[in-house]
Amino acid sequence: MIRSLRPRRWDAISAAVVVLLAVPELAARHGGPGGVAFDLAFAIPLLWRSHWPFPVFLVTAGIAFVQWVLGIRVLGDAALLIALYTVASREEQGTALAAAGIVEFGVLLALASWFHGEHIRSFIGLTGLVAAAGILGRNIRNRRRLLASLEERAARLELERDQQGKLAAAAERARIARELHDVVAHNLTVMIALSDGAGYALRDAPDDAQRALETASRTGRDALAEMRRLLGVLREDDQTAESDPQPGVPQIDALVEQVRAAGIPVSYRVSPASRALPPGIQLTMFRIVQEALTNTLKHAGLTATAEVELIASDTEVRLTVSDTGTAAAAVNGNGGSGLRGMRERAAVYGGVVQAGPGPRGGWVVGAQIPLHPPAESDGSE
Repeated sequence: MIRSLRPRRWDAISAAVVVLLAVPELAARHGGPGGVAFDLAFAIPLLWRSHWPFPVFLVTAGIAFVQWVLGIRVLGDAALLIALYTVASREEQGTALAAAGIVEFGVLLALASWFHGEHIRSFIGLTGLVAAAGILGRNIRNRRRLLASLEERAARLELERDQQGKLAAAAERARIARELHDVVAHNLTVMIALSDGAGYALRDAPDDAQRALETASRTGRDALAEMRRLLGVLREDDQTAESDPQPGVPQIDALVEQVRAAGIPVSYRVSPASRALPPGIQLTMFRIVQEALTNTLKHAGLTATAEVELIASDTEVRLTVSDTGTAAAAVNGNGGSGLRGMRERAAVYGGVVQAGPGPRGGWVVGAQIPLHPPAESDGSE
């Protein structure tokens, strides 16, 4: 294809064209050996026109001036048009206009010496050739710049697309990691507590041990079902993962019952408005309660009690999870990924999570998320 030719090859082709112009001149003996020499002199500089457009043009113009001074007419003058085209296609507009002015001045010199009686037609024809070479060169330059701009834009868009894909993948991995941590940590903690309790009560209270084992088994099945749902979102062909219901405020009741069954007395108070919160905020509240009660099971001890309070108003929702365990034990769970996950969940909705020793001992986790009711329409469009 023509577009696949390299600039050096185009230089050689243009030089060969100028050399071939000497063939008819040699056959017709037009210009004599001097004309052929000028044709070759015009052709040789064109071999470097792609690397040094304007210097090659100046050399070609100088050869043309010497030719005019000696009064020798050759077809190799076409090299001036080729050199002008190269300057117009590769140099700035000012340089291209200067080159066009030099060639046009050469046209006037040629008209004064060789075109007696045909000045008007010759001037129009030669000037048209000069204009055509310059305009074609500028169009090629503009086309190259446009292609370069489009390639740069395409590369930038591709880079931005890759970066956005990486950010989205990282965010999704973080989200799944938080979900897996909450599900695994809580359910395993409950199952361990129930199994330990069943082991202690196996001889003295076999009925209680059996109930504890049944609860542990049910907790494990629930955890397995939720794990399958979470892993389902990783499969592209999974069509049910998006439609599976997410846990929310209503499921906190079952969560509290699990912890009670594991041996921690828990009081739970929830306002009616909390059950009407958006699904995303409900999921956040559920996960924070889940993580906080898991830490209570881990660090507060079996003699501790816990309290969960979830209150929603028109402007915000507040959650408080407190226990009566020792603060020193609770601090051990403060630096892990659980607290970080709670804060990340609340930050998605502009909320904050605070955790620390309570004023009367124990450990307190507090979350606050602002609610933004939709703006009322004033009836105007």
